[in-house]
Amino acid sequence: MVKSSVQLDSVDKNLLRRLQDRGRATNAELAEAAHLSESACFRRVRALETEGVITGYAATVSPAALGLALTVYVSITLTSQAQDVLAAFERAVSEAPEIMECHLMTGQADYMIRLVAADVEDLERLHATLLTRLPGVARINSSIALRTVVRRSALPVR
Repeated sequence: MVKSSVQLDSVDKNLLRRLQDRGRATNAELAEAAHLSESACFRRVRALETEGVITGYAATVSPAALGLALTVYVSITLTSQAQDVLAAFERAVSEAPEIMECHLMTGQADYMIRLVAADVEDLERLHATLLTRLPGVARINSSIALRTVVRRSALPVR
């Protein structure tokens, strides 16, 4: 987890913007864009990784290309907010590859999950074999996304 004390200067921010835009950019390309030597650029990027600002690199893959065209948002209320119940629930959701995100929430539901499924039948299967079997679940409320309007992976670097 990144500490809020990490100080980013304009060069760091420029590197972060470029890496979020083109994660496969070479060190030479980054150095040229940031007006740094290649060695200085390499050191800067390594420091951002070491400080936890850059947490990894990944390819963005089309869910539809993998037959996972359905995006579902699921709010889950647990039977208890006791630490052992929360921990068991979090362990279980971390092991389900269809669950793309899980957030502990404020408000009426305890958790909000984003999951992917092939279609409504697949969602029904996931509901019966995964969601209802998660530890401590008292209530499940699902909403199917009809269309994605905006999806970003890049954070605004200010």
